[in-house]
Amino acid sequence: MRRFFLSVLLASLAIMPCAFAGRDPNHAAAAPATDSGALGTPPGTGADLDAPTPVRASFLPPLPEAPAGRTTVIGGVIRTIDPVLDEITLSVYGGGKPMKILFDERTKFYRDGVRTPLDAMRPNDHASVETLLDGDDVFAVSVHMLSGTPQGECEGQVLAFDPRDGEITLRNMLSGEPIRLRVEPRTTIARIGQQAFTSARTGTSDLMRGALISVKFQSDNKGDGIADAISILATPGSGFYFSGEVAYLNLQAGLMAITDPRSGKSYTIEFDPAAFPASQRLRVGSHVGAMASFNGRRYVASKLDVY
Repeated sequence: MRRFFLSVLLASLAIMPCAFAGRDPNHAAAAPATDSGALGTPPGTGADLDAPTPVRASFLPPLPEAPAGRTTVIGGVIRTIDPVLDEITLSVYGGGKPMKILFDERTKFYRDGVRTPLDAMRPNDHASVETLLDGDDVFAVSVHMLSGTPQGECEGQVLAFDPRDGEITLRNMLSGEPIRLRVEPRTTIARIGQQAFTSARTGTSDLMRGALISVKFQSDNKGDGIADAISILATPGSGFYFSGEVAYLNLQAGLMAITDPRSGKSYTIEFDPAAFPASQRLRVGSHVGAMASFNGRRYVASKLDVY
């Protein structure tokens, strides 16, 4: 019997190196395929943080590049850190459900401006997270843990505004969750974008339901969000001119997406094919120009040219 247990023990010791072979403690799980960016620092490394050299088994594929696009800075409190799923949850200032944000070896971590490894991040840290939308996931380009109160920004659509107490509720475009912020007398409000839109007077009257806005905010000592600056992007009833290339087309539904070559942003335009005979020449890749008004849901074409 003793010889039997000895045989089992020796067999187990022989298997253990195989079970751990190729396991690299400095290697985080590879992220989904993306577009552009740079490698970050693997967890646990301490020296030369600006020149990361992650140890990697030869059979592992290289990490994809970070997703491309406009970044958004989100301020809040880190609630949980999951190094297995490469995910943090952030309680965003202004309320709403905690946001799940993915990270990997490309993500850079800082504490009060000094580069730091991942394992220096702790739950309840106040942080500003620079994010990109990677498909349906929110990806962290960088995480800045701060001793002071971090700032954040949010782009979304106004759900309600109460001028009596200055509370505005908007749906965060990034998470889809509602956020409540306080608008104070010191809060600056300005229209941005096309001249025909920005030349009109602006103020709290632009904070109507359906308006598209971008807000820079910070939290007070209670954790409530206070708007520092509000940029008005579009209000229901306002008119715009779009030109660019058709990236999406559904003639039956009367919908197309126009990509502006200057900004790279795409705008969904609703149109009536029967009202615009030129729409029969529309194809994906066509160059078009469209006058459209924003109705609080999408842009509706009043004039359409196909070049």
